[in-house]
Amino acid sequence: MNDRLLRSLLSVTDAIARDAAPEAAFRAVEAATRELIGHKLFTILVRREGGEEVERVYSSNPEAYPVQGRKRMGPTPWGALVLEQKQTFLGPDRSAIRWAFPDHELIESLGLGAVINVTAIRGGEVLGTLNLLDAEGAYTVQEQVDIARAFTPFLIPALLQKRA
Repeated sequence: MNDRLLRSLLSVTDAIARDAAPEAAFRAVEAATRELIGHKLFTILVRREGGEEVERVYSSNPEAYPVQGRKRMGPTPWGALVLEQKQTFLGPDRSAIRWAFPDHELIESLGLGAVINVTAIRGGEVLGTLNLLDAEGAYTVQEQVDIARAFTPFLIPALLQKRA
């Protein structure tokens, strides 16, 4: 295993061992993915009961994307892909951002034009998503998605707490 990836995984493990608060896990995963993949915006969404809505429970930019902001993403093409089919989403450019998100104008106004969305799944149920956004062209390879995906198990207890 890549030493950098192993160190980052262990840093998240250690952060959660020290502090059981959901935000500790979110901050640790944010720092690790920033180091390994890079991002200008990092958010965590929890899927609400019924599956139609997602709620932002963590944001690296709370001014533009505040915690507790909700989106009705279930009945969208992105929701069908990510929430229903349980697929990751790699959007390398602005056209992918426009396809996926109704708030694409805000996203683009922040200089963001690429996205990685990875599902946090437990027992076949999508609990939420880890979301990385950066400049157009920043995310282009499956390895970036796989690295982000490696951190999703750390989010499961925190997402369960946030759903309660």
